[in-house]
Amino acid sequence: MRKPDKKKLFVLLLLLVYLVLLVYLLFFSETYGRTAQQQGYRYNLIPFREIGRYLFRVSDPFLKLLNLLGNIIAFLPFGFLLPVLDPMFQKWWRILLNTFSLSVSVEAVQLLTMVGTFDVDDLILNTAGGMLGYALFVLLRKRR
Repeated sequence: MRKPDKKKLFVLLLLLVYLVLLVYLLFFSETYGRTAQQQGYRYNLIPFREIGRYLFRVSDPFLKLLNLLGNIIAFLPFGFLLPVLDPMFQKWWRILLNTFSLSVSVEAVQLLTMVGTFDVDDLILNTAGGMLGYALFVLLRKRR
């Protein structure tokens, strides 16, 4: 019987903690206004509409950072931890597909529960965050 790989167990634990924290922040955190159900469904299906609005029309720098960088940073650990956990995820297209799938799942739950907004721009930013996490993984692997 093989001994469990401590590094993989640690990375798996980190991934699970990350996912629990992500779910909390996206669906339950009062800080981000996610606790009250909204009246009706809110969604944006036009790519780059909200990104453009935050870049050019929102003047509050905190709101810009929270929306634009927050969506990218929120998915960065996912793109970094998956290839560390399993060599199967060391191909860029698998990270792209899995990050996009996770993001679609989050957005669909937001739409169905009316907690938050289904936003195609979030899919773009979240997937970019996962790919940046993967790029960081590749960079660090090459330096090792």
